[in-house]
Formats: sequence, structure tokens, C-alpha cells
Amino acid sequence: MSTQPPIRDLSGATAPDVLELAAAHGVRFLRLQFTDILGVNKNVEVPASQMAKALRGDLMFDGSSIEGFVRIEESDMLLAPDLATFRVFPWGEPGAKIARVLCDITRPDGTPFEGDPRGVLKRQVARAARFGFTMMAGLEAEFFLFQRGTDGEPTLRTNDVGSYFDLAPVDRGEDARRAIVAALEEMGFDVEAAHHEVAPGQHEIDFRYADALTTADALATFRFVVRHVAQQFGLHASFMPKPIWGQNGSGMHTHQSLFKDGRNAFWDEKATWELSPVAHWYIGGLLAHARGMCAITNPLVNSYKRLVPGFEAPVNVAWSMRNRSPLLRVPDRRGTGTRVENRMPDPAANPYLALAVQLAAGLDGIEQKTDAGEPVNENIFAMSQREKKRLRISDLPHDLHEACDELEADGVITAALGPHITEHFLAAKRAEWREYITQVHPWEVREYLGKY
Repeated sequence: MSTQPPIRDLSGATAPDVLELAAAHGVRFLRLQFTDILGVNKNVEVPASQMAKALRGDLMFDGSSIEGFVRIEESDMLLAPDLATFRVFPWGEPGAKIARVLCDITRPDGTPFEGDPRGVLKRQVARAARFGFTMMAGLEAEFFLFQRGTDGEPTLRTNDVGSYFDLAPVDRGEDARRAIVAALEEMGFDVEAAHHEVAPGQHEIDFRYADALTTADALATFRFVVRHVAQQFGLHASFMPKPIWGQNGSGMHTHQSLFKDGRNAFWDEKATWELSPVAHWYIGGLLAHARGMCAITNPLVNSYKRLVPGFEAPVNVAWSMRNRSPLLRVPDRRGTGTRVENRMPDPAANPYLALAVQLAAGLDGIEQKTDAGEPVNENIFAMSQREKKRLRISDLPHDLHEACDELEADGVITAALGPHITEHFLAAKRAEWREYITQVHPWEVREYLGKY
């Protein structure tokens, strides 16, 4: 591990500042990192000799080779580094360190590329700013640690039999989890807590609430660091939403609030439940567009194996303050900490698009003054269909196909994504669904082969 202090705030940094930092930390290679439409981390790596050119934004790459970016006849793209995101990875020998800087994607003329997920979030952040709001968000990304096979391949064998908040010797992932936390802290993360989750082999690491773009950037790096450190322990880290049948899946609960003039705009100490009209409208927007944004926040065929009753994941479009069966929960804390927790997203989601569509939905709720209705504080899982209908509680989409149809029909969410990402995302997800439904799965063989 590095003996250098972690890099935390590079606001206003210039290219010479970053080059000086890189030299001081012994950086030999620089990753220019971005995500594709599906949320997969991508990068172009340059040696120290090319760092100055890369930090000027002069590095071009072939966008046609990236999922959902552009056609081959318009392939040239530029990587525009956000210098404030320069961080050094805490591994590698002195003088041979690797750093990363997150990039926006632009066209050769310098105009923003409409298919850049980070740009989508930045547009919604700018829209919120026009209302006078800053979105603050915290993501709780759960993951599994699995053993590897004899050839290093991932397996479904967990490395412990622990449950919620267990510790060693039951939680055998403790050492790996501590190493992940140490690596994140060396990169400047403010880690607040780490613990074993409900299912065997399942873990959660929470880092500090921040503005939406900082949070999305952090999650993109977090997933990479978790996988890298797990590999050093001979383990495979997976953010797959539901890897094991019969066990809880992994969520990415998203805590969010709006601040205005330095004050939490969701808090009104004189109002019922101390929730302001802005909070109620924002919740109303999230509820109104929950089905439309589900394909973005829960983007895999496998995501909908998690969104089923009985495993603490939401299936009902409602909000509450006292239980975890609805989609949205308002935790008890008030004052600066007043916030809404969306329990729907999972950690396979593109963090930039997931935060962008939630912010877009909430802002639409504020614009339209959407009524959130009364909180549902009873256990919705125990309600009859008649009772849910009386309370106007609908279900989330039941599979990726239904979620894609809901996304395409939601004008607010598609407008937030823009035509380019909407078109390419839906094409990719519908192809994924078609491939899935044409496969013969082990359950079908077990159920039907001897019966028919």
C-alpha cells in the first residue's frame, strides 16, 4: 500500500497540477476511464510519456467499438478528462503506480456526445440547478464474494455461511472486506460502514453521501476496486442482482435528497412528518415514474428474479416511513439528514443513468406537484390484491420485457435519457430478452423432461 496521503479534493486542478501529483505518487500508467451505456467500465491506458497529451483531452478512440455508442462511419470520439477525479490506485510497486481519471465523451469538435451516460447525469444535475436544487445521494451497493474454481473461473460457492452483521469465524469474508475498505480509503473514499449482509457470502460497504455526480463516479470506481481486491484473495466479487436461488439478492438502495441554499429542501419541521411539499412532490414523481425507470435501475433479465416477494426486495409502488415492503422509505432521521430511500435499484445498473432517471422523476414530480398520497405503513406483502387495489398500489414490472415497454412509454424518462441512449439501450435489452427466452433452462428440463 502507498505511504502517500490520499488525494481528496482536486477542485480547480489544472493539467500541470495533476502531472505533478502523478510524479509525486510514482504513477507509471494512467487509465482514462468511462462507462458504456450498459454501465460497464471502459478505459484507455497511457504511459507516463503520454499523460500530458491525455490530460489535455487530445486522446481519440474508436467509439464504434463500444456498445451503443455510434455507427462505424462516425466512430471518432475524444476522451475529455475531469481533472478533479484523478486518483491513484493503492497497488503497484513504487514508481510503477497506476492512476485513473474519469472522462466525459465528446465529438471531435468538442461538443458533448449525447450517448455519454455521465453527460446524461450532468444534464439532469444542471436542470435541478435551474430550480435552485442540488441532488445529494448515497448508494448502498451490495455484492457477493464467491470462491473460484480450479482454473480460476467464478463459482457459486460462497466463502462463508454468515448472515446479517455476523463476524468471524462465521463471516470468512472479513479480511477481504477490510482490504477493500483500506483500498477505498487510500483512494480518498469516506467509508462509513462495512458489514456482512443477509445471505451467505453477501456484503455491503457504505460510503459518504455526496452530490449526485460524485456519488456516481464513486460507484463506478467502487465496483472495480471490489473486484480487484477480491481477486487478490482468490475470490470473485459479483454485483449480479440474484446469483443464488432461494437467497436474498443484492440491491443498490439509493438515498436521495435535494438541497437549496445550503438547507435540506425535504425538511419542514412544522409540517406533518416534518416533510416539506417539495419532499412530497419528489416522492410523487418517483412513484409515478417507477415503472418507467425500472429498466434503467434494474437492467438485467436476472434483476427481476430479485424483485419478488419474500426476500426484502420491493415489488409494490408505494411509500412508507415504518417498514421496508414498499418501494420508497423515508428513514426516521430529520433535519439535514431528511431523505428518501429508493429500494428498487440493483448494483448492475449504470450509476449515472440510474441517478439521472431518479432525479428526472423527482423533478417532474415537483414541476407537476404530483400527489404522493398517504404513506402505507402496513406490511404490503401481507395485503390482499383487493386491499392493494383500494390503496392504488401497483406492482413493478415483472420481467425485463415489461420494463422495456414501460420505459418506452414514459416520456419523462426517455427525455432525460435522450433519443440516442433510449434507442440503443432498448435495442440491447430487447436483444438480451430475446436471447434469454429462446434458451432451454435447467428448471424446464427438471420439470418437463420426464413428465411429457
